[in-house]
Amino acid sequence: MKKTIAIIGLGYVGLPLAVEFAKKYEVVGFDINKTRIKALNEGHDDTLEVSDNDLKDVIYQKDNSTGLKLSYNETSIASCNIYIVTVPTPIDKNNRPVLKPLVEASKTIAKVLKKGDIVIYESTVYPGVTEDICVPVLEEFSGLKFNTDFYCGYSPERINPGDKTHTISNIKKVTSGSTKTIGEEINNLYASIITAGTHLAPTIKVAEAAKVIENAQRDINIAFVNELAKIFNKLDIDTHAVLEAAATKWNFLPFKPGLVGGHCIGVDPYYLAQKAQEVGYHPEIILAGRRLNDSMGEYVAVEVLKLMVQNDINIKHSKVLMLGITFKENCPDIRNTKAISVYHALESFNMDIDVYDPWAAPIEVSNEYSISLIKELKSNFYDVIIHVVAHREFLELDLNTLKKEKTLIYDVKGSLDIEDIDRRL
Repeated sequence: MKKTIAIIGLGYVGLPLAVEFAKKYEVVGFDINKTRIKALNEGHDDTLEVSDNDLKDVIYQKDNSTGLKLSYNETSIASCNIYIVTVPTPIDKNNRPVLKPLVEASKTIAKVLKKGDIVIYESTVYPGVTEDICVPVLEEFSGLKFNTDFYCGYSPERINPGDKTHTISNIKKVTSGSTKTIGEEINNLYASIITAGTHLAPTIKVAEAAKVIENAQRDINIAFVNELAKIFNKLDIDTHAVLEAAATKWNFLPFKPGLVGGHCIGVDPYYLAQKAQEVGYHPEIILAGRRLNDSMGEYVAVEVLKLMVQNDINIKHSKVLMLGITFKENCPDIRNTKAISVYHALESFNMDIDVYDPWAAPIEVSNEYSISLIKELKSNFYDVIIHVVAHREFLELDLNTLKKEKTLIYDVKGSLDIEDIDRRL
């Protein structure tokens, strides 16, 4: 049977996947965001994950057997027989998993689901979500029976936003299916576009668990070096110099201190913790790491305030420049950025804060955080400059042109020349 693929959700994960599949298959990309669909149909991806040329190549293909069609109309996916869900799985203000986007996507698919169809989930979840939450929704709204009329799989996304080296095709892909035969079929499907190869997990729950621990592990490792930074700052020792020395040992893990946000590392550990608590286990290390990393924005702000007092810089109405608001360098993604924690902590002291970020979309920052980004930097104006995000543009910036006679420079990322700054995290 000819494979016709629907990708549900065209964000940082879904769009690159849709474009890759569209080189070999007929693909329908579906998203409820009409503005997003309009921009993509015009050949531009605001997330910058896919180049305009690559996007246009698959949208405007003349061969009807391959290519990408984009739509916000639910009926557009009715002719597909493989559905891949790549919608966000965020957390709420109490750090509890929000599965509504996943449930709504499942309802959308269920309305057009047919016998023999396969539904694959890529969104990060805790073990059990696919079979215990999504499958019942598919059954209820389709009237079909799981593993008799339709089948499911889970293949966790491994997209690294802004990374042009580790792209979708050269990152090994974990796959799984609700039966052995379906698992092999799903594995073969991904193997047809993933040059790095695939790993077929024995069950869907194993694949779900594998994904959620990837980012939890990274979160804990960063929390460790963040705690070291707090200790070494009290001892007046340069943390980065310590890490550089320790890294000369062959098996030392090269993590650096910093703000840990984004839609993956800053979120996924809470999904695993939620499931652990449901089965009666309180995860200590996972939640301790998350608490420490969540506290780093306020810690940076306090360190800046201490330096200001030590250098006789008046705090109230001081002019502060924050370089960067995105959650990571060279990427426009502002989801769950911890730079906002630094901003709010300083704002509570009545400082006048300019935020400059050439990568972030001003309208998105305004809508999400009620902050107006400045378009141009001001010469000889700032009392404090905080290097929050290591965008390549900032590494080439002459900070001396922005400084007053007595200006503090704090480097959160530890990527500026140590001779040009007053302190780094």
